[in-house]
Amino acid sequence: MPSIRFRLNGAPTEIDADPDHSLLDILRGRLGLSGPHFGCGSGECGACRVMIGDHAVTACDAPLWSVADKDVTTLEGLGTAEHPHPLQRAFIAEQALQCGYCVAGVLISAAALLRRNKRPSEAEVRGALDRNLCRCGSHNRMVRAILHAADEMAAA
Repeated sequence: MPSIRFRLNGAPTEIDADPDHSLLDILRGRLGLSGPHFGCGSGECGACRVMIGDHAVTACDAPLWSVADKDVTTLEGLGTAEHPHPLQRAFIAEQALQCGYCVAGVLISAAALLRRNKRPSEAEVRGALDRNLCRCGSHNRMVRAILHAADEMAAA
């Protein structure tokens, strides 16, 4: 098996695995992360989103080889219970967490947007979340939370 090296949540990571395995399978099955969720398995729902560099991608249809020598960020890499990311604080404050299944992917999509655009408009936030399927009805609260986090991050 070839060895693939990448940085996972800031830490150097090396894994011997079939380079065509899905990144999601590696993250959950081999590395024990629970942030990215399996949803549709075809890149349509966004529950498995991770950041590669500054872009949110679906891990279920990203092959392991695609992250070689790159930075991968999962929900676990955004913040901690002691030091939550501004997005995590804003989601709690706005009560934007319903069932929680899509939230990891939504937070990753939002974090990627805020890395590239410090002051997104509401339309830009909605556009960034367009490929994240949420059936709980908390989408408007999520948008408000992202805009509040953007304000906090821009003021810092």
